[in-house]
Amino acid sequence: MRERFIYDPFVLPFMAGFIYILIYLFAGIIKTVKELPYEDRKKLGKSIFSRKIFVSIKEIFIECLIHRKIWKRNPVLGYMHMSIAFGWFMLIILGHLEVQLYCPDRVKLPYFPIFFRYFMMETETTLKGSLLFFLMDFFLLMVLTGIGLAIYKRINSRLMGMRRTTKLKIGDSIAVYTLWAIFPLRLLAESFTSGISGGSFLTRGFGLVFESFVHNEALIRPMWWAYSIALGAFFFALPFSRFMHIPTEILLIVLRNAGIKSRKTNAGYGNIELYSCSRCGICIDACQMSSAAHLDRKTTVYFMRMLRDEKGNIEEAAQQCLMCGRCVDACPVGIDSCRLKQNVRRSGSFHSPQQYQYIPPAETIRTDVLYFAGCMSHVTPGIEKAMRTIFEKAGVNYRMMDEGGGICCGRPVMLLGQEESAAVLIRKNTDIILQSNAKLLVTSCPICFKVFNEEYDLPIPVMHHTQYIEQLLDTGKISVNHTGLSVVYHDPCDLGRNSGGIYQPPRQVLYQVAYVMGNPNEREKSLCCGASVGNAVLTNDQRRKIARDALEKLTEEHPDILVTACPLCKKTFAGAGTQQVEDIAQIVVKAMDQ
Repeated sequence: MRERFIYDPFVLPFMAGFIYILIYLFAGIIKTVKELPYEDRKKLGKSIFSRKIFVSIKEIFIECLIHRKIWKRNPVLGYMHMSIAFGWFMLIILGHLEVQLYCPDRVKLPYFPIFFRYFMMETETTLKGSLLFFLMDFFLLMVLTGIGLAIYKRINSRLMGMRRTTKLKIGDSIAVYTLWAIFPLRLLAESFTSGISGGSFLTRGFGLVFESFVHNEALIRPMWWAYSIALGAFFFALPFSRFMHIPTEILLIVLRNAGIKSRKTNAGYGNIELYSCSRCGICIDACQMSSAAHLDRKTTVYFMRMLRDEKGNIEEAAQQCLMCGRCVDACPVGIDSCRLKQNVRRSGSFHSPQQYQYIPPAETIRTDVLYFAGCMSHVTPGIEKAMRTIFEKAGVNYRMMDEGGGICCGRPVMLLGQEESAAVLIRKNTDIILQSNAKLLVTSCPICFKVFNEEYDLPIPVMHHTQYIEQLLDTGKISVNHTGLSVVYHDPCDLGRNSGGIYQPPRQVLYQVAYVMGNPNEREKSLCCGASVGNAVLTNDQRRKIARDALEKLTEEHPDILVTACPLCKKTFAGAGTQQVEDIAQIVVKAMDQ
């Protein structure tokens, strides 16, 4: 190939946008790193010069370019994201390769690879039909198909398995429409220039078609101007749009692989999580506030947008969440949005701490196993009664920690952001546990189980009663008979998804006493019962809609019994319909040898 020009004024819009976004990103990275605590900055520095950086590069390639997680969710949606991201990446790489191959002196000019076909001319020495020409056209076609799917998704998202998408803001609209314009304009510019600079199956073909009814050469410069303006406008709109997730997600992956985690403030890592939200809308369908109660604008993606823009009633938006973790599990970027909401609750106006110093000192009790039924078990006494039977049948030396009332584990006030009040309850419960000299703490409530494990600093293990019953069965301390009943098991949010995935122990117990039916909404996809203490502002009617919807989905195959392992879920589902609902401990007691 032979060089025709070195420079043309049409490159200016692109260059202005390019320089602007480079400065913006550099300043943003410096600000973020400065916000990180010293120990996190140390971890980040070490990870950059260790093998962790290769792990990050691999994850960036798989998740940011190929979009593996979205592929798993829906192949068409995955292809749409991949074709735009990977196709654009390859056009940039191949563009630089062309410059290096045909005019290495121009490598230092940032605009040269982007507008290569304008500046170069095909000659007799050019490898006609070269692999590079073909690849450039192939990846341009890939991006164009992705853009086509993105436009269709904006009109009808159900093709991609999504019922709803997010509403665009002004910054989003500018970025979206310029992104949609960039590649069709590139196709036109390269097609009109293909008679001079050459092309492959796409640009050459379109060039010949256009030539039959327009004067291509007259449109060459206007098209390259339009292409450059679209690129520049996209770069200027990027920081004010959802597409800011493109650079920030890369930084998030590097930070995460360095061992940096969410903290109790949204500065630093939390801020990067916030900007990494692509507002793809996948969390809208995952949220039962949307699917069952039709509160689309109360979902995570809109909370994230409000928090990022610092507009609207952010504290109220943070309260509008069941904290069930379905949106966290569905998020293709891995953003812990429940943690971000909890941080807002902690610092918000909902913070009106109640003091619990008036609670009298704990009575000294001595035992091997301490059983904490939890507040909700006291309003569903069948569970507590069943556990007493199991303890006695197994010959266990146990005591009830909260017999006759007891003290709340602290989770409800914690979810309201009242950390100081929760700390008082934690201290008082810890005293009871330490005085008991117990070797094990067992609880029936997944909410208590989660908070005892995560927020208490106890010297003894904590088990949920499903884990404990499985252990008793495995060691032969209790035995059961198969009842012949068909059951469907509901995974409580705070036992499964929110506690690292305790899915198998309850099933191992149920396999011994009943026929366990599968359900599409199990394990990670488990449904919230709607009565979550995480949401203090949901109305009773809205809660009932969520509970009924979940109950219908769980019992589609008409099991004899809906079994759960959470007293709150049991009470909620029992009141939402006529289906028989029981706790796993009650099923076990019915199947035990008498």
